[in-house]
Amino acid sequence: MTAAKFLARVGDIHRFRSAAAFASYTGTAPIEVSSGNVVGHRPSRAGDRQLNCCLHTMAITQIRHDAPGRAYYQRKRTAGKSHKKALRCLKRRLSDAVYRRLFLDANSQTQAAGPGGHQGAALNSSAAG
Repeated sequence: MTAAKFLARVGDIHRFRSAAAFASYTGTAPIEVSSGNVVGHRPSRAGDRQLNCCLHTMAITQIRHDAPGRAYYQRKRTAGKSHKKALRCLKRRLSDAVYRRLFLDANSQTQAAGPGGHQGAALNSSAAG
């Protein structure tokens, strides 16, 4: 269900110029906030909230099971980040992974397509014969 939501809501991955632009679209790119000498980051309230929810579900699933995301989350926790901050970092990392996968899949489909843009398309028509 999560993959279907990504495919339906993202559409053509080439409309995003980078993984950072995709992260901004999904609402996982942090926004810098500062007050005086203190510089911090907060989560973005912009972006597609349904995709952000999908990334949140993915992150929670990664943390609960023995997955690569759990190790990343634990490293962030031992580095002194709170649960929310570590979860936010994991969501951003997952967003980058989804972008890379969609980008690679889109490029492999265009390279594998034959004449007319469809796989297995023939140059001669069987309807005319």
